[in-house]
This record gives sequence, C-alpha cells and structure tokens, in this order.
Amino acid sequence: MRAGDRAYRTLRTEILDGALQPGTVLQEVEQSSRLGVSRTPVREALRQLAADGLVAASGRGTVVTGVSRDDIVSLYELREALEARAAALAAQRRADAPFLAVRERLEHAPRLLSEGEEGLAQYFAIVDDLDTAIEEAAANPFLGAALRSVQLHSARIRRLSRHNPERLRAAAAEHLLILDAILARDAELAAHATHVHLHMSLTNALATAPGSATEGAVA
Repeated sequence: MRAGDRAYRTLRTEILDGALQPGTVLQEVEQSSRLGVSRTPVREALRQLAADGLVAASGRGTVVTGVSRDDIVSLYELREALEARAAALAAQRRADAPFLAVRERLEHAPRLLSEGEEGLAQYFAIVDDLDTAIEEAAANPFLGAALRSVQLHSARIRRLSRHNPERLRAAAAEHLLILDAILARDAELAAHATHVHLHMSLTNALATAPGSATEGAVA
C-alpha cells in the first residue's frame, strides 16, 4: 500500500472513531512524525480528507471538521432518499445467500451489545456488512458511489454517539426488519422499514448534537 493511502486510511479511521476530535489541528510535520511517513504522503492524505469533508483549511492550518445539527439533518435527508431506494432495489434483485449470512450474525446482536466495546465493534461490523450487501444487491454503481459517501459521514455520527444500550437494541431490531423485508422480496416494506429506522436514528442523533443536553444516538 502506498504511504499516502496508508496515512489517509489511518487518519480517516481516527476521525471516524473520534480519536481525532473536531477542531483538532493536523500539522504536516507532526503527523508525518507520528505516522512514520514523509510530509508528502501526509499532504496527499489531507487533500483526500478535505475532499471527503472530514477536514478543512482554517487560519490555524488543517483542522478536523465538526458535525452540526444542520449537517445531521441534511445528511439524513439524503440518507432517506438513497437508502430507502437501495433497500427497495435490493428486495427486487437480491440473492439469498449474502442476506441469510448477515441475518444469522445479526441474531446475536443482543448478546454482542452486552459485551462492551469488543461486542459493539462486532455489531457495527455486521451493520456495515448489511449496508454492503444492500449496495451490491441494488446493483446500481451510481447509487453505490453515493451510498458510500453518505455512509462515511454516517459512521462518524454513529461513533460519536454510541453509548445508549436501549437505542442500540432498538436499532438492531430495525436492521433485522429491513433485512427480513429484503429476504421476503417486499420492496415496499424494505423501503418503509428503512424510513422508520432513519427517522428514529435522526431523532436520537439530534438529541446528542451540539447544544443538546441528552446523549446516546446511534445511526
């Protein structure tokens, strides 16, 4: 893997996981020393992160961007349009095997969600695999590219507000309903279940947005 790609992936993961908080200044010299690469790969990585919207130039240098309430609302408006359509297409075009495999793993969500950070990481991996299965089943490369862009920012919101066990359990049940609707080839139900899931996720995300006193959303 190229040094620039490695630096990009490392910094992107740290931003999405919250290790690099909004407002963090990313200086080329400091990051090149920390990541063990020259300044050129770091500069390339920062350009990619800027294109993703995860960093931006400021008077202090390159900083990790924040996520405002308006950003969350705008993101969910786009998610609903894309994800509901993708779920409907997946229900019409899917093969059984990928969804049955994800379903078997998703049934273990209640146990995983009681096992702390390790279990939580496994649960989120299942959700990511469900997203991938839906994208592949929808079989629309333009829709897939748009979904991947949206999911990048959705992962950031999800990981900034991941410690509400009640919401996590509800979200797992919502994902299961979406999956079962796809397996039943019910496009209308798959789209509706996706709409309900996103509505509940948005409600909870706004409860933990800047300026809110409550915590615990999950996307």
